[in-house]
Amino acid sequence: MRAYERLIRYAKVHTASAEDAETTPSTPRQFDLARMLEAELKELGAKDVFVDGHSYVYARLPATPGLEQIPCIGFLAHLDTIPDFPGENVRPRVVENYDGGDIPLGTSGRVLSPADFPHLHKLKGKTLVVTDGTTVLGADDKAGIAEIMTAAERLSGGEIPHGPVALCFCPDEEIGHGASLLDLERLGAALAYTLDGGEIGEIEYENFNAAAAEVAFTGFNVHPGSSKDTMVNASLLAMEFNGMLPAGDTPRNTEGYEGFFHLTEMRGDVASARLSYIIRDHDAQRFEARKDCLRHITKLMNARWGEGAVRLTLREQYRNMAEVIAPHREVVDKAMDAVRALGLEPKAVPIRGGTDGAQLSFRGLPCPNLPTGSYGHHGPYEHAVAEQMDQCADLILNILREFAKGG
Repeated sequence: MRAYERLIRYAKVHTASAEDAETTPSTPRQFDLARMLEAELKELGAKDVFVDGHSYVYARLPATPGLEQIPCIGFLAHLDTIPDFPGENVRPRVVENYDGGDIPLGTSGRVLSPADFPHLHKLKGKTLVVTDGTTVLGADDKAGIAEIMTAAERLSGGEIPHGPVALCFCPDEEIGHGASLLDLERLGAALAYTLDGGEIGEIEYENFNAAAAEVAFTGFNVHPGSSKDTMVNASLLAMEFNGMLPAGDTPRNTEGYEGFFHLTEMRGDVASARLSYIIRDHDAQRFEARKDCLRHITKLMNARWGEGAVRLTLREQYRNMAEVIAPHREVVDKAMDAVRALGLEPKAVPIRGGTDGAQLSFRGLPCPNLPTGSYGHHGPYEHAVAEQMDQCADLILNILREFAKGG
């Protein structure tokens, strides 16, 4: 079975996570896909197949004879889809021999267009998997799962020499908990890769340093007719605070290694208000400077409006895995050689976000990210390229071949 055919099967399983849950998985429906994968892995002859109480799926593929001493290589992807756009009743559609133009998405009125996604021009003649415009596709990250499973099926034939292989499919990546309860001892990998989005040929081993900020504003509400020099409008304090941030440092205005402040939510009235931000930067010093900027604005406003008028809470989220991967450069070099074996030129690309691999790297398992050949994630314009998904499955096999050379 080709990887895109697996994607279509998996996409129809509703696995959206939930932000406000206090359990892992955050939604029991993630077990539906976990159990499906458990059964498929057993059919493929994988060993030690296990689904734990948190919906992590573990499996091992034993080394071919003579290569047992090669370090165990892990491949991971996540089960869940985003909670903030519909992921139920997904109806994937295959567009064969794509003509390079607009693709109407069912009867939704939405159109997947090169005007919005310029990379579509390069996909003329390819086979695309698209949505009907009312849901996500779920290629983030069911494309990654499909590619790992396709590679596992090919390895089960015994014709490709490889060392020990560990597989894991994780819940709740989209809400930041994906690798938090992963049992590294059960996984048993020395090095690993996530497959979680990106264009074929890209290798990602640098990600943002990340933090979240909550800024609470306390006003003083009196009758507006008699409020001269008395009223303090908390909503106006919030506007003042945001106005003191660098206007160009937003996601819309930045790319590559450039960081940003991203206002994700605002609410309030005269008496109280609140702003929610995420703060991102690849460079550790600039990241600290961004947090200091928020602290400085808070200090200035409290000096003007009174202590306690502004309260800042910062919460660390994840860090740049580059510093952890640097001493284990082979995990990147092998992947780049594997890309070259596909006839492509590898490209190191910074992740403008985070992956399970970042968390795992800081837990002691160096884990860069590989592409899945899918695009437009987190909305109705999500799409995957069948031919690139085939190449991503081949990439997994090439990585194993690269490690086997030293066996």
